[in-house]
Formats: sequence, structure tokens, C-alpha cells
Amino acid sequence: MNFLRLLPVFISFLLMSAHFLRAGQMVIAVGLLCLLLLLFIRQYWVPWVLQVILLIGAAEWLLTLYSVAQIRIGQDMPWMRMAIILGVVALFTALSCLVFRSKALRERYASANGETVQ
Repeated sequence: MNFLRLLPVFISFLLMSAHFLRAGQMVIAVGLLCLLLLLFIRQYWVPWVLQVILLIGAAEWLLTLYSVAQIRIGQDMPWMRMAIILGVVALFTALSCLVFRSKALRERYASANGETVQ
């Protein structure tokens, strides 16, 4: 069941990895995919690391939205649909952080330190 809860995180990381792969940044793309392996480690710091990366990823999507919109506007090309799509992807990536607030995932990552979840 935790797999379904973590599905937005998987999707967000896959989208970010594809984004960097398309930009020719193979090291970052592979690094993002490797960071998904952290989900198998039951440590309290894992959700924090992944949430920070997801928020940085959302910011990257917004920067990409701005850059591509500027190029398209400058070339008199349609840009609104692209802006909506990238805006939704940025929002999805940012909201993926919230999956770690579920009780089951809080228990999973707190149990390694013997902490109790309230």
C-alpha cells in the first residue's frame, strides 16, 4: 500500500529525470533516479531529503516554464498551453511532498529511530 502512496514521488522523479535527460544532463538524470533508492532506507532524514529535492524540482519546472514562454513569445508562437502543462507539472511535483505526511509513511520513516508518530 505504501507503493501507491509513494507513486506521486516516483512519477515526479521520473519526470524530472526525463527533463534533465532531454537537456543532455545525464549525470543529473541518473542521480535523480538513484535518489529514488532512498525510499527503501527507513531513516527519519529520507523524507526531508526527498521533499527538498521535490521542491527544487518544482522550482526548476517554473524556471523552465518562464524560459520557454519567453522564447515562444519572442518568436510569436503559442505559449499558453505549454505554460499550463508545465505549471501543472510544477504543482504536481510540489504537492508530491505531501505524501510523506500520511500516517503510514510517517510511521515507516520514524520507526527506524524508535520515535512514535502522533
